[in-house]
Amino acid sequence: MLGERFYGYFPIADEIVLQPEHISESGFMDGMPHRRELHTVYNQYLRTDADPLWRADHEGLIALLRPLFTTSFLIDDFLEDNDFFGARSVMVSSASSKTGYGLGFCLAARRGGESTIVTTGLTSAANFAFTRDLGCWDRVVDYTGLSSVAADEPSVYVDMSGSTTIREQVHRQWQDRLKYSCAVGGTHWESLGSGKGLAGPRPVLFFAPAQVKKRRDEWGAMELTSRLARAWSSFVDQVSNTEQPWLAIKEARGHDAVEHSYIALLDGAVPAREGRVLSL
Repeated sequence: MLGERFYGYFPIADEIVLQPEHISESGFMDGMPHRRELHTVYNQYLRTDADPLWRADHEGLIALLRPLFTTSFLIDDFLEDNDFFGARSVMVSSASSKTGYGLGFCLAARRGGESTIVTTGLTSAANFAFTRDLGCWDRVVDYTGLSSVAADEPSVYVDMSGSTTIREQVHRQWQDRLKYSCAVGGTHWESLGSGKGLAGPRPVLFFAPAQVKKRRDEWGAMELTSRLARAWSSFVDQVSNTEQPWLAIKEARGHDAVEHSYIALLDGAVPAREGRVLSL
């Protein structure tokens, strides 16, 4: 209906043409031919008034963080589902990224439980203080100091950076003590490369929809949504904490604002604590 709001993946554009299919009280699927083969995660649009994760005062946080946190939640679940591949230590590159610290938050929630994991956030010197002050990592290491970290315990590497240099160093340093290498992101877009010829395990690309399907089959869609909603609620409370917020939202409108923010992002000029919500 006119005026309804929907949550989903929209392009940066003035308008979008969709072909609604499978319409229900919760939303619809886009049936446009060029999108029909996509996984439902990418062409599903949810009515906000029927969405358990939506709040009007959190729309900025939802737009910026919800898709990323969903990935963080699923990576955490995937690792726990596989008993962390026999490791009890997890290293995450680009730990200052939103998906990175979302995963850090999920792992930190396991402290004191049966699945307690020692976490190491790897980050740049520029983002070291921000990453340390988040408080979700047991240890924060500057990339230049990685060689000083003792590689004597079985570990998992979650690669948010995509950097071949960092990946090669982690694999070379941990060798067979690296129990699993999980490829996720590409924040270091200027140094991306393949995972061939590495010491230790071959990196495996994490595909979030596969974990969604597995859990829907095992738990049911309602239970998966409920667990995600609980984790999301706790995460948003932390991120928007008035005394020490993890994210400050800046809003802007217009084509120039979009172009300026895009270039600033490519140049690495957007502070880790800042999130931009743009409208055309």
